[in-house]
Amino acid sequence: IIVYMNKADMVDDKELLELVEMEVRELLSKYQFPGEKTPIVIGSAKMALEGDKGELGEGSIFKLAEALDSYIPQPERLIDGPFLMPVEDVFSISGRGTVVTGRVERGIVKVGDTLEIIGLKPTLVTVCTGVEMFRKLLDQGQAGDNIGVLLRGTKREEVERGQVLAKPGSITPHTKFTCEVYVLSKEEGGRHTPFFPGYRPQFYFRTTDVTGSIELPAGTEMVMPGDNIGMTVQLIAPIAMEEGLRFAIREGGRTVGAGVVAKVIE
Repeated sequence: IIVYMNKADMVDDKELLELVEMEVRELLSKYQFPGEKTPIVIGSAKMALEGDKGELGEGSIFKLAEALDSYIPQPERLIDGPFLMPVEDVFSISGRGTVVTGRVERGIVKVGDTLEIIGLKPTLVTVCTGVEMFRKLLDQGQAGDNIGVLLRGTKREEVERGQVLAKPGSITPHTKFTCEVYVLSKEEGGRHTPFFPGYRPQFYFRTTDVTGSIELPAGTEMVMPGDNIGMTVQLIAPIAMEEGLRFAIREGGRTVGAGVVAKVIE
């Protein structure tokens, strides 16, 4: 974590700024952050926007950028696993074909690779004929990249958001699984009332939600907000799934629970 103490231009007393910084460090320590080591940059975003070259203006933004570069570790990219990219959007480009966009979850995709389109519909096999990122053509895309993948011989209507592009044979579509779920409490924005066997919410995997019905363990009559529970879910459409995959449970556009796939059944 890095802290930017804004609106410092409204305080004339330097000692007061030092006092606020001490309080911020104490607050960070209280919540198990390294309060003494955390970079705190004092400045004024307003002055920076107005082009002030001083320490509180643009100088503070440069300090913030420096802290971001030096203090925040680079996230590790999962480039060793088999390629997987959830489909976020699909476009048809005249003269070139169908392009799917998304953020690569793991692995590497190269031009010429054979890929599978998995989930929601019967699995299709296609070939990557181009990779593009920020309007630049690339030879490959890797985990963490937001890319567009050009697909050979695939029609626009054959692909949709919620499917995944993956290395053939690396992941399969499923509709039934057991999972461990935490049900959000009323205070966390979840349900106000319990739910019962047969409850049919939406299960949000990666980029789409699919309706599913739940089966509770024997002897469990209902689940209260705030409970942790194991359950079995039957989806109405197949999703590319593996053990350890996380999902959200939604109802009427709001999130009411979070879970992780424990075991794939069918």
